[in-house]
Amino acid sequence: MEMLNGTSMNLTQNNIDIIKKIFPEVVCEEKIDFEKLRLVLGDNVEEKEERYEFNWNGKSNAIKIAQTPSTGTLRPDMGSSKNWYDTENLYIEGDNLEVLKLLQKSYFGKIKMIYIDPPYNTGKDFVYKDNFRDNIDNYKKITNQSTKANPETNGRYHTDWLNMMYPRLKLARNLLREDGVIFISIDNKEVDNLRKICDEMFGEDNFIAITTVINNLKGRSDDAYFATSNEFLLIYSKNKKNFSMKGFKLCEEELEKDYDKQDDISYYRLIGLRKTGTGWERKNRPYMYYPLLLDENNKISTISEDEYVRIYKKDANIFDDSYVENLKESYTSKGFNFILPKDNNGNLGRWRWGYHRFLKEKNINIELNSSGNICSKMRANLEDGSIRLKSSKTTWYKPEYDTGTASAVIKKLFNNSSSIFEFSKSPFFIKDIIEISDLKKNDIVLDFFSGAATTAHSLFQLNIEDRRKRKFIMVQLPEVTDEKSVAYKDGYKNICEIGKERIRRAGDKIVSENKDKEGIENLDIGFKVFKLDSSNLKSWDSSIEKLEQNILNMDTNLKKDRTNEDLLYEILLKSGIELTAKIEKIKVGYNTLYNVGEGALLVCLDDKITIDVIDEIPKHKSEFMETKVIFKESGFMSDSAKINAIQNLKQFKITDVRSV
Repeated sequence: MEMLNGTSMNLTQNNIDIIKKIFPEVVCEEKIDFEKLRLVLGDNVEEKEERYEFNWNGKSNAIKIAQTPSTGTLRPDMGSSKNWYDTENLYIEGDNLEVLKLLQKSYFGKIKMIYIDPPYNTGKDFVYKDNFRDNIDNYKKITNQSTKANPETNGRYHTDWLNMMYPRLKLARNLLREDGVIFISIDNKEVDNLRKICDEMFGEDNFIAITTVINNLKGRSDDAYFATSNEFLLIYSKNKKNFSMKGFKLCEEELEKDYDKQDDISYYRLIGLRKTGTGWERKNRPYMYYPLLLDENNKISTISEDEYVRIYKKDANIFDDSYVENLKESYTSKGFNFILPKDNNGNLGRWRWGYHRFLKEKNINIELNSSGNICSKMRANLEDGSIRLKSSKTTWYKPEYDTGTASAVIKKLFNNSSSIFEFSKSPFFIKDIIEISDLKKNDIVLDFFSGAATTAHSLFQLNIEDRRKRKFIMVQLPEVTDEKSVAYKDGYKNICEIGKERIRRAGDKIVSENKDKEGIENLDIGFKVFKLDSSNLKSWDSSIEKLEQNILNMDTNLKKDRTNEDLLYEILLKSGIELTAKIEKIKVGYNTLYNVGEGALLVCLDDKITIDVIDEIPKHKSEFMETKVIFKESGFMSDSAKINAIQNLKQFKITDVRSV
């Protein structure tokens, strides 16, 4: 019986496996033959010693830290959770570096969108140093002391920040889906450095944009020289080939300004269909020069595809204009208005849309100019959803993005206590980020610097508005609050306590305000809480002077202060199963059998496993995938009982049997 690996996903081995899959000839005895790899890569190998790269003191260790597996676990905390048995949302307390490592197996390539608002490194932010040898022990020390700032007088001011961010972004990228996207808020202190490490991490080709977000229109009056009124938002895709993004919805003011509503019908003006400005001529995009046809009611249609192809000879830059004239005569005689993309002087241009795009469009009305020969505008029906969204611009501003709005939202939630959490993001800002990311039902949003959990609040609000069931994973270090702060005096001893309470209150408020709205009963406002800790399993201490006591302590490999549920969720994490998987508890005599994911995983963690449990297991075998079975190593009365159990399960084609 194979022992279950007690560590998180081994990213180094995973990288070797990927190289082995692509270039099997360069891997020998699980090691890379780099000389052979250079030969395989040919001219793509950089030979020069001097080349452009971004480097700093500690970068090599930062890479190693990201690749070092975690020996920790996430322990369930049902007491501070909400709707534990029904929710698919997660709130995780702990050092996000270790948490990201622990999430690798279960959530590798599953996250659609990541938003983070990391420490800006202003000199007052808490930037903690990672411990290469034992980050779990380091985490426990951090959570038992006051937060420490990273002052500009520190000789490693930028270096410490980079060493903190680099491994976290590296691990975060692994979790993104191929069509995934990451948004990172930052100010001017580290925006340049952040751009450089993101270019390296995600690839320059996957850079989407850097936007300026106006979040304090008046500006911060205590700033020298210029009153700062903005922050930045960096956006990178996992793979731009698979990436897509929606535009912003138009507000009422924009509709009134840019669209012309008719008296009785919901029609709105859209863009001019004849291309203007740079690249407007026929020679620029020859295939976008073709006739449009209007009937007597100004309904649009096009010539046939065969006729469209006939307009051109083999070379698209040689036009069969005589054929176009013949078409014009034919269609005009049938009562159609035959329109080409000409300007007011009769110069031939091109359309904004290609021929096949017009074939797909419906409910289009056309306006002609006074001369009657130019297709100038299109209209779309707002009711059938064909009205366009405006493209996102690189400057974002709405009054509700203001920091004052963010404070007001929290103040209202926490009974007029505006100082409960300072410098929170506006939920309207994050809601817009989620919305333009076009997340579908059951897509997951991750925020591993979650602070006051604004991302969770925003997700609830958007889910009730469009009735989608997006899910979240919030991760936050339980930084202790200052004893003199309002938060501490109100009973919130660390930031996680504020975040969890904010999610509870926000969810209840949204339900209360939308109790008559269709689908409100399906809104998931719950969350499962997990806390980072050392493994539930004892590690062997080989000290000779403690040998006798150590042997006595190993009568069971489960730590005394841990429960079977603690161990169960560690098994889920290290078996690659999501923490929100449905778990059914099946009583078999005095034993408990856990059925995870409808038979994907069957677990019994009791000390005395009976034959009845072995007989029960095949009844719950998955019909859709190979079933994995896990027992506690010390759960069998004898080695023969263990062997008999394995053989009995093999009769039902259950062969993946492991122990912890």
